[in-house]
Amino acid sequence: MEVTGPVRAKRRKRNAAEAREEGLVAARELLLEGGPAAVTLANVGNRIGMSHTNLIHHFGSAGEMQSALMASMIRDLADALDDAVAHLKTDAGAPSILVEKVFDAFDGGGAGQLAAWLMLSREFDHLEPIRQAVLDLVGAIGEKLAIGPESDAKIRSIVLLIAVCAFGDAVIGPQLREMLGQKPDAGRGVMAQILPALIQSGL
Repeated sequence: MEVTGPVRAKRRKRNAAEAREEGLVAARELLLEGGPAAVTLANVGNRIGMSHTNLIHHFGSAGEMQSALMASMIRDLADALDDAVAHLKTDAGAPSILVEKVFDAFDGGGAGQLAAWLMLSREFDHLEPIRQAVLDLVGAIGEKLAIGPESDAKIRSIVLLIAVCAFGDAVIGPQLREMLGQKPDAGRGVMAQILPALIQSGL
């Protein structure tokens, strides 16, 4: 998929680190604008003014560039989840802050689209770096709500529900909200309303 847009960027000299970073930034922009099919060496080269040969030199292949993009975005998602943990430990607004931060983690920077891409391309190994961030989130909720270790399974179920809802909202939420005449934050609002009941329930 070729993405049309502004005139091709002027070529200039870069060191290896700069070239990779600019390439990944452009690849992320292309993913958000045109989906996975838009993340090609040709499109990235046009975006940053770099030849196909130079991109091959820095990334190896289109597949390796896409893998590097996935890894970069997964690190961002893990950082966002870590941020949710930090806020949960210090902010008095829990549990509403939990919903906001998890939804922000999936919505920001294209993480929702990335997760969908990973699932459809069967690149499950790329998700491994967020495992600890998710487990830290479970622990932080238990500490914040003082539920106790015996309710670990309950907390995991709550995190699962919030994460799945946040993922769905990031991927198809805008289209569904338009169909249903809902506000942009409708999904977050519903989850924030039902979360206290879930915490108190025997889930």
